Amino acid sequence: MDGKVCCFIGHRNVEKTPELKQSLIDTIRRLITEKGVNKFLFGSKSRFDDLCQEVVKELREEYPHVKRVYARMYYPELEERYIAYILRDFEDTYMPERIENAGVARYVERNQEMINASDFCVFYYNEEYKPPLRKQSRSALSTYQPKSGTKLAYEYAKQKKKEIINLYR
Repeated sequence: MDGKVCCFIGHRNVEKTPELKQSLIDTIRRLITEKGVNKFLFGSKSRFDDLCQEVVKELREEYPHVKRVYARMYYPELEERYIAYILRDFEDTYMPERIENAGVARYVERNQEMINASDFCVFYYNEEYKPPLRKQSRSALSTYQPKSGTKLAYEYAKQKKKEIINLYR
């Protein structure tokens, strides 16, 4: 299938407002009709992903040629039952090769793979956002400031000179 590809990456917790949903509808419709996008890549673990998945599913009624593809981080070999489960919400799934041995960097590697495969990257990225402080271990006394996965992905997409659409307002 010829056409362009778009991925979605955003903060784990996003307030689902009517304005954000409408902005997503307008953006995705424009990507389909004006930019020739017909494949949308999704990760998981964020409310932004869930909202994007919901909007693309609704727009598939209008644009049935559009495909939703789930970039998974686990299970290089899938049982038919799990494939059927995934294909209830997506038209296809794949696991990028470099993720299998990525360990704790799975999210970063998966996001980079989706960015590499995309012509457009739709983000929900707030430059001011900082993830909650974490401890190195359960018994650690001090905390550290983890990096935002969305920030890492946004900077990577900029470095790769991808067309970025940031819906954070």
